[in-house]
Amino acid sequence: MALRLLAMLMISFMYACVKWASERGVHIVEILFYRQIFSLPVVVVTLALGPGLAVLRTSRLGAHAGRTMVGMVGMVLNFGAVILLPLAEAMSIGFTVPIFATILSTLFLAERPGIHRWMAVLTGFAGVILIIGPGGQDRLPIAGTSVAIAAALATATVTLQVRQLGRTESPITTVFYFATLSLPLLGSAMLFFGQAHDPLTWLVIAAMGAFGGAAQILLTAALRWGSVSVVMPMDYSALLWSTLIGWLLWNSWPGPWTWIGAIIIAASSLYIAWREHVRHRETINRGISVD
Repeated sequence: MALRLLAMLMISFMYACVKWASERGVHIVEILFYRQIFSLPVVVVTLALGPGLAVLRTSRLGAHAGRTMVGMVGMVLNFGAVILLPLAEAMSIGFTVPIFATILSTLFLAERPGIHRWMAVLTGFAGVILIIGPGGQDRLPIAGTSVAIAAALATATVTLQVRQLGRTESPITTVFYFATLSLPLLGSAMLFFGQAHDPLTWLVIAAMGAFGGAAQILLTAALRWGSVSVVMPMDYSALLWSTLIGWLLWNSWPGPWTWIGAIIIAASSLYIAWREHVRHRETINRGISVD
């Protein structure tokens, strides 16, 4: 739980650096490239200190390539949401990932959620509507909210892909191939979008990559020491961190509808996670009884 809390702090810092870098004229292609290239040394050091290079052997390079392409789309959308919206609002809408994952698992993995989980899905979307704004001057821009919702959908898709990869691949293997397979494409794009920056901007860019790499390692370590149902509730601490950072750097404070909507989304997502945990235990118990 402590590792997951620290990971959420690192993610909040990373998104703050993304927003700050964008305001300093860094193109989103540069943000993606430096996010990947500065996180790669962290992954390599972890490999050297942990399982070693042997863990990188894989027979599922195609699956890693597919995860990389969807992951790249997800990063573009997530970073775009942070750039277009206040930090806390973007993070709050991002909490809908478990809701979209439930829908996608029904469509593509032939899972059959019960009425309770479907009610939680509908409740979560009601929370999104509250965050978007019931009306008036507090309404969030439609472009930003659309990008944030699309980002959550893309991230949910990546979650299912990682779940499938996790049957045969180590988490650090998946992280490594995501970084390395994305760099050739991003490096080619940098020929058109790369530019010089002042020292402070380079510091922000480097911090963004370091925070992102550290977050990936901490997320992996948290799942190694604790189950999803135990560590997932820690994810919602990101709202507190992003709110504090947004207030300190941009003098931005979420309105009451954001807080109410975020609480509703968090509650529905946690309920979905709890139902998934219960269903998993029931499956195990049935397997034990049959054996």
